[in-house]
Amino acid sequence: MYSLIEAFEGIQKFLDMGGPVLLIIAALLLVMWTLLFERLWFFKTTLKTELQDAVSCWEARPEHKSVHAHQIREAIISRVTLNINEGLSMIKALVALAPLLGLLGTVTGMIGVFDVLAITGGGDAKSMAAGVSQATIPTMAGMVAALSGVFGSTYINRIASREKQLLADRLILN
Repeated sequence: MYSLIEAFEGIQKFLDMGGPVLLIIAALLLVMWTLLFERLWFFKTTLKTELQDAVSCWEARPEHKSVHAHQIREAIISRVTLNINEGLSMIKALVALAPLLGLLGTVTGMIGVFDVLAITGGGDAKSMAAGVSQATIPTMAGMVAALSGVFGSTYINRIASREKQLLADRLILN
């Protein structure tokens, strides 16, 4: 129990050193990974039944060669593709936003450094160090958040592409 309290205090100290932008980056990271895990859950559970429904709908058709049948096949693929792609653009936007928030933290931290310079004339190195840490920690956090999001997003996009291709292959044109 003591180690849990100690870990919480360490996290609180880290957030204090990084400034208020670090909380925004943490919230962004939470939302991004929630969306990534939701997509993984969807691919492992709900998508299987949607694919089965799409294939059974296609196989129930008496003919598969007419222009109308081709349009129905494309409509089935499009409907499932919309469900597969749901939320992927939001994940990409959050990945792109993470380093920008880190940059915002850099700017706000440097403003603190310049304030200390203006007040003390550059003689108080300890106060300037706090501003420098407030400038560098959010930058690092934004980059780490973006990098983890890139890995997660790439994995999810690869699964989505594979599932779309497998569906198109399963809906055979006789």
